[in-house]
Amino acid sequence: MSDSNDEVAVISTNHGEMVIEFWPETAPGHVENFKKLANESFYDGTCFHRIIKGFMIQGGDPLTKDPDEEHAWGTGDPGYKIDAEFSERPHVKGVLSMARSSNPNSAGSQFFICLADCKPLDGQYTCFGQLIKGEDVLETLGDVPCGGREGSRPEDRQGVLSITIVSRADAGVE
Repeated sequence: MSDSNDEVAVISTNHGEMVIEFWPETAPGHVENFKKLANESFYDGTCFHRIIKGFMIQGGDPLTKDPDEEHAWGTGDPGYKIDAEFSERPHVKGVLSMARSSNPNSAGSQFFICLADCKPLDGQYTCFGQLIKGEDVLETLGDVPCGGREGSRPEDRQGVLSITIVSRADAGVE
């Protein structure tokens, strides 16, 4: 693989693939962390455990690999936290950003992809990439029936089969 600007993430789901380009100049620590976890197969077998229609889809919790841990989904991490890297970049449809608790420096592995413009998140959450292929998959995920806790738990598992880091050419994007 060549330089980090040439690398993209391919998120394979049970609805198809999404390709994300990274913004290493905006949030280098978050890009490095996401790539590291993806290269370690950390995300493989997880799911999108929180979907809020017209807002975002959230995944990256390792606890979602185990259906018996559903009561704790949304609380898992890789065992460490990373510091926020806020920027002027807006949270618009397709932006990849890190989920966190009320502490700005509490991100670990959970991420979300915006389903629409989310201005209240600007400068409050670290965005570090953008969807460049697979908008149909994002929209399909954003429209799945949800319920349960806070009305945001998908009724059926929305699996993340894998997240792989590949070159733009290997992902079929320019």
